[in-house]
Amino acid sequence: MTTPDPTAQQIDELLSFLPRLYGDGFVPVKAWHGGAKEDGTMTLPWPEYHELVPQFFAAAAAECWRDYQYDMTQAWQMLADEPLVKQASLAQIKTMLTYCVRGERFSDGHWGMMIEEGHIRRLLERLAVLQENQGNG
Repeated sequence: MTTPDPTAQQIDELLSFLPRLYGDGFVPVKAWHGGAKEDGTMTLPWPEYHELVPQFFAAAAAECWRDYQYDMTQAWQMLADEPLVKQASLAQIKTMLTYCVRGERFSDGHWGMMIEEGHIRRLLERLAVLQENQGNG
C-alpha cells in the first residue's frame, strides 16, 4: 500500500519543529520514571517527554509520511548512513520517518534517542532541501 506524498503544508508542519527540537537547551526527555521501588519490585523505566516530542511524532505519523512496506533493519541502516540521508529521496525519508515513529512501540526512549543523536535533524534538513528544490524547479 502506497501513501500519498505530503503536501507543502504537511512538509512545512514537520519543518516547523526543526528549530524547536534543536533550539539551545532543548532536552527531549524531561525525566525517566520507573525502576526499583521501595518494596523491592521493579518496573521498566519510561521517559517523560517534553511536550514537543509527541507533537512532532504525531505529525510524522500522518498517513502521508508512512511507509507500510518498510523493513526495520533496512530503515535503521539507511538512517545511520549520514551520506545517504543527505541524498535521500522523499520515499526514503518516509521509510526512515516510519522507523523513527514506530520505534517507540518497541523501545521506550526511542523518540528521545532519534532526536538526541541528530537523526531527526538530518531528516528534516534533507526534507527542507527537497522542498526548496521542488519550489525552484
